[in-house]
Amino acid sequence: MNWYEKLNQYFPVEEMKSKEHMEILLEEQGDIYHKEEGPHHVLMYVELEDFIFIDYLFVSKDARGMGLGHQLIEQLKEKNKPIILEVEPVNYEDTDTSKRLRFYKREGFIHANSIGYRRRSLATNEVNELEILYWSPNDQDEATIYEGMKSTYQLIHTYKDKELYGESYQDVDEVLTFSDDEEGKDILKNV
Repeated sequence: MNWYEKLNQYFPVEEMKSKEHMEILLEEQGDIYHKEEGPHHVLMYVELEDFIFIDYLFVSKDARGMGLGHQLIEQLKEKNKPIILEVEPVNYEDTDTSKRLRFYKREGFIHANSIGYRRRSLATNEVNELEILYWSPNDQDEATIYEGMKSTYQLIHTYKDKELYGESYQDVDEVLTFSDDEEGKDILKNV
């Protein structure tokens, strides 16, 4: 099974980029968009000067619990930059969501309560709400993480979207919101 099939079987359709989109990113944005894969994992990430964004992290069921996910996160942490990622909110019917959140909590990630993320999927036309998690070696504030998410959305998520999907994703200011006085609940608190 190739890297895209692994990701496509694991991630919901509304979160997946097309294979063509990812291949174009790897080819045309290869200085910032990276793929690392092995027999039991696929890691797609963006590395910019001041942060890393994990686009997709897949570890096969056969290798879970063996420390592979931890090793991959540690490799990124060694770059000494904040690491940002998107996750689904807890879905109690899908045990993988709580396992995934527990994993990121163990790895030292924090829930960015003040950042809202709601994007209409071009695949399903439904609004998909995601949560933002981050790890920072030097206590970055959520405003900085928010700016990193905006950059990622514009540079990666919407890259050539009209050409690839026949229509454009929403503008970044419609998708991402920031509120200093947001007292949203911490999705990592009870996992």
